[in-house]
Amino acid sequence: MKRFGIYPIIAIFTIFSTGCATDEYGNRRPMTEAEKGALIGAASGAVIGALAKKDKRSKGALIGAVGGGLAGAAVGSYMDSQKRDLEKVLASDVQAGAINIDKINQNNLLITMTSQTAFAFDSAEISTGFQSTMDKIANVLVRYGKTHLTIVGHTDNVGSHEYNQGLSERRSGAVMNYLRAQGVIPQRLVSLGRGETSPRASNATEEGRRLNRRVEIVVEPVVAEPQA
Repeated sequence: MKRFGIYPIIAIFTIFSTGCATDEYGNRRPMTEAEKGALIGAASGAVIGALAKKDKRSKGALIGAVGGGLAGAAVGSYMDSQKRDLEKVLASDVQAGAINIDKINQNNLLITMTSQTAFAFDSAEISTGFQSTMDKIANVLVRYGKTHLTIVGHTDNVGSHEYNQGLSERRSGAVMNYLRAQGVIPQRLVSLGRGETSPRASNATEEGRRLNRRVEIVVEPVVAEPQA
């Protein structure tokens, strides 16, 4: 895999590690937890996107499976329209704090669901009460079929690294299998777990740990190969 795409991500983490931002007058100040969380989340999403890139052969198979890739200005328009539709059908879920929908890396979307609402404690089975939310997500993702979906599980740092890694993998796998059952074709899906390694907030507080217990769906446009 080419490495040059990782350097902007390293730059984001460098900014985070300094722990500083600027106020309206340009003076340096400590970053808030929300700002740190936003940077971590953005960097995490960027890493996920980089890892999800396909080699030329598998990308060609994906383009064939979705009936051709997007090109030019159609990419941004397609993803913006998909984001609007997700926000519309999930408005009540967003308001309740069960789901976040963000745009990352220009044309990628990041759907974040909290384990508090999606899964019971220490369980990888999607909660019955969350299935209607999953149905809404799946309906939009099926309609916008020219995308690749990377589903990533995350945990806080309570418990062993090995256990958290396994739990994150089981939860992301459960979300992937649910989407498949709702009609998302397998070629569009990949799931993985990152355990406790990609926090979006500090694990020193309960609120931070709650934010870190999550499953993310990175939605990337399938872009047509440039003509030779």
